[in-house]
Amino acid sequence: MAYDLYPQIDMKGGIDLYTGYDEIWKKVDDAIKQRKANVITIECYPGTLEKELEQLINQLKPDLIIHADEIFLSSEEITVKIQDHLTDDRVFGVMSNHALADFIDGEKFNKTLDKINKAKDKRIVIYGVGASLVAPSDLLLYTNLARWEIQLRYRAKKVCNWRANNWEEETLRKVKRAYYFDWRIADKLKKSLFDKVDFMLDVNEENQPKMIAGHDYQMALSQVVQRPFRLVPYFDSGVWGGKWMQEKFNVAKDKINLAWCFDCVPEENSIYLGINGEKFEIPANDIVYQRPVSLLGEKVYGRYGTSFPIRFDYLDTMGGDNLSLQVHPKVEYAQETFGLHYTQDESYYILEAEDDAVIYLGVKNGVEKQSLVDALKSSQEEGKRFPDEDFIYRKKIKKHDHYSIPAGTIHCSGKNSVVLEISSTPNRFTFKLWDWERVDLDGKPRPIHLEHGEKNIDISRDEDWVEKEVSNQVVKVAEGDGWTEEKTGLHIREPIETRRHWFSSEVMHETQDSVNVLTLVEGEEIIVTSVNASFEPFVIHYGETFIVPECVKQYKIAPHGPSVGRTVGTIKAFIR
Repeated sequence: MAYDLYPQIDMKGGIDLYTGYDEIWKKVDDAIKQRKANVITIECYPGTLEKELEQLINQLKPDLIIHADEIFLSSEEITVKIQDHLTDDRVFGVMSNHALADFIDGEKFNKTLDKINKAKDKRIVIYGVGASLVAPSDLLLYTNLARWEIQLRYRAKKVCNWRANNWEEETLRKVKRAYYFDWRIADKLKKSLFDKVDFMLDVNEENQPKMIAGHDYQMALSQVVQRPFRLVPYFDSGVWGGKWMQEKFNVAKDKINLAWCFDCVPEENSIYLGINGEKFEIPANDIVYQRPVSLLGEKVYGRYGTSFPIRFDYLDTMGGDNLSLQVHPKVEYAQETFGLHYTQDESYYILEAEDDAVIYLGVKNGVEKQSLVDALKSSQEEGKRFPDEDFIYRKKIKKHDHYSIPAGTIHCSGKNSVVLEISSTPNRFTFKLWDWERVDLDGKPRPIHLEHGEKNIDISRDEDWVEKEVSNQVVKVAEGDGWTEEKTGLHIREPIETRRHWFSSEVMHETQDSVNVLTLVEGEEIIVTSVNASFEPFVIHYGETFIVPECVKQYKIAPHGPSVGRTVGTIKAFIR
């Protein structure tokens, strides 16, 4: 079997699924009558197509309809209030520490309460982002959707940011506002509501809503976190993108190329719950928020809170071009400048490489920082070609090489390779230093951030350091009958440990007191099994990434199907 583009986790326990607004209305109406509910609240995650909800609201025949926007400050007032977090930059802002309640207009709120009090004992529907803050609810519905879907809606100009009225603004700025503000305040409210939600709605597909009861949702989360599982991957094109994933994974062949596959980024990926033959889609982050100890483990939760600290994604330049020359912020810079708790340390695991494939990593011996920065500034300001061959260390790469890239290290994946990027989770903090004299797919130059990059380049990361510290630091740590375990990194500055297993027979794994993330990097198929029958056997295909919750503790992996009798390979990441 091939790479599964639509993995789902089949639910047990008789969960009832309601599809379409007619079915949903009937169930909600029954609940209203049973509870004798007067105030029905539909809390919406930013990005919900709220116009759709009128189909449900009208069927409920309310005596009064309140939109949550009625209690909040104006768009202009909110933008002014959060300007220090938004900044004027196209890409970077500062993490907001606000709550939705901070933006309530007292006078508007009191007028809305008066309307609600006058309609006492009548049927009232309150909906929109922040609806649960308007008045106490007798029945609470929540519209849920994944961040990747929200970003697609930004591109299509189907939604704008919360209270922003920025329909025509470029997608980069919309995503920035969501990342630093909308999603922060929405998730803060969502966390406070999880155990109060009566019905959870999946509104990822337009006009195709699905709904389950809140208690069934909680039961589903508990089932997910007791077993290995995959997230729903999403793919995107880019100016440097290649063709390998399109062919290997049989996906998006109508697109110009595929640059990225985000296969394990819970902040943005979703999960398909299999319920009665249907897929119920939820944001993967809900698992992190609601079951952090079971998923991450006590140690990792204690260090990272409800933030999933490991990210796996693909960078495909096969038949494409180089990535931008870039650097990620050192941890103190990330904390002080952007309000991050930790930074984007990463590594490149080479999944495929042509004979001419290279990685740009660190600087050449003897390079002085000022000379490097002057040359980069000249290329940006005067349109000159940056002479990378004079400054940047370039190294040939081959399949199954592994390179650590601690924050502060200049790096870039070259053309004609496929990289499995294993990194810490903050995923929007790439300072582009040079972009090879090109424009993006939209015809605009991609943002260059030399002012940030200059402050984070560690000039001591030269070719001698690269060869000694971060190039293929492979050490055999264990072996047995038909298997070998190797430590492949990462650098001492990075919190992630990576282990590679080569095996032709069954291998026992320990979670090491941390959530585990793995990818099958060699071979067609493996099977993951429980040591105590606590979860059903789980089949993984080449290139698929999967998560093993810490609470699983031990699990076994063996070649399966066409790979039986052959040597296969996995790469595993966990927090040290």
